[in-house]
Amino acid sequence: MSDVYIYDALRTPRGRGRKDGALHEVTALRLSALTLNAIAARNGLDGHAVEDVIWGNATQVGEQGGCLARSAVLASELDERIPGLSINRFCASGLEAVNLAASQIRGGAGHGYIAGGVEMMGRVAMGSDGAAIAVDPSLAMQSYFVPQGIAADIIATEYGITRDDADALAVESQRRAARAWEQGRFARSVIPVTDINGLTILDRDEHMRPETDMQSLGALNPAFREMGEGMPGFDQVALMKYPHLERIAHIHHAGNSSGIVDGAAALLIGDKAFGEAHGLTPRARIRASARIGTDPTIMLTGPVPVTERILRESGMEIGDIDLFEVNEAFSAVVLRFMQAFGVEESRVNVNGGAIAMGHPLGATGAILLGTLLDELERSGKSTGLATLCVASGMGVATIIERV
Repeated sequence: MSDVYIYDALRTPRGRGRKDGALHEVTALRLSALTLNAIAARNGLDGHAVEDVIWGNATQVGEQGGCLARSAVLASELDERIPGLSINRFCASGLEAVNLAASQIRGGAGHGYIAGGVEMMGRVAMGSDGAAIAVDPSLAMQSYFVPQGIAADIIATEYGITRDDADALAVESQRRAARAWEQGRFARSVIPVTDINGLTILDRDEHMRPETDMQSLGALNPAFREMGEGMPGFDQVALMKYPHLERIAHIHHAGNSSGIVDGAAALLIGDKAFGEAHGLTPRARIRASARIGTDPTIMLTGPVPVTERILRESGMEIGDIDLFEVNEAFSAVVLRFMQAFGVEESRVNVNGGAIAMGHPLGATGAILLGTLLDELERSGKSTGLATLCVASGMGVATIIERV
């Protein structure tokens, strides 16, 4: 099978996902088309240059519904002969789009793909598409469904992660993100979003709060305590599933959880022949990918078993990985990952994460992979792993190495 390479990676800045956010007037279609145009122009692609566009988005309803990938191709300057495939693996949709495209190339289904994703969380509300695991009692009761925030608090309770631990990680995420922007570490990847007149709407991640400290976070009330301890009483659901826990410690709040934002990201991947045909130099090789199902109640533990799986299947050990991007859905997710593998904090999310810059669901996985690639190049390191927890209990991971 052919080796698959990353030739380019870019993303938009992340705008606050609310009505006063900079990207609120931009549709998912337009932001997707802008991103596709940018990666095609930057790499001199014209005609039927890629086999397909595989595009992730988690809330596939309304203006993000239908086959958004195909709509985005038609709204962009790409050739209409390029089709489009929309996929949904919740938070990992953008990374899984890349993994799926890589598998297609390895299997001989074309030489080049554009893969990534989008989410306009300020325009299409998270969960507005409905989900059987949450709304169908026959499945919700069988799977002991609780919302993700409760699941994050269960992780904290199960693995002894304290409020101070979670807040400290959040403060560090903000500090690292601010430093990365100040030092221009995202300059290669971030493209500005412009309006119809060509004026810049946003050229910098909008969600960051670099002034965040332990004192300001300490003033915030736990976000999920009321739904856990009061009505509808999700703590009791969790305790029925995990009777060894005496109570659920509610440690997460808006400051140590991922931000609701708008954004898009794309990667250009292909085999050696694709690069030669278009005069492109590969930046990294996609060495391995993996996905796994996990306990649907605690739900967010996927990064640990999927990392164990991808390392085992690729014949690697945790020490072979130089840098990690672990999505900061909630502080406890990252802290549990580092606890499980004994990984130093200095190797994880070097330039901050979703707590500081936000988590545009369908795009985040592609953002992580691009951020990882940029940092491997900047630091002169070789191998990196990107991974995300996924709603309803899944995990996805990808290993890349510079070439």
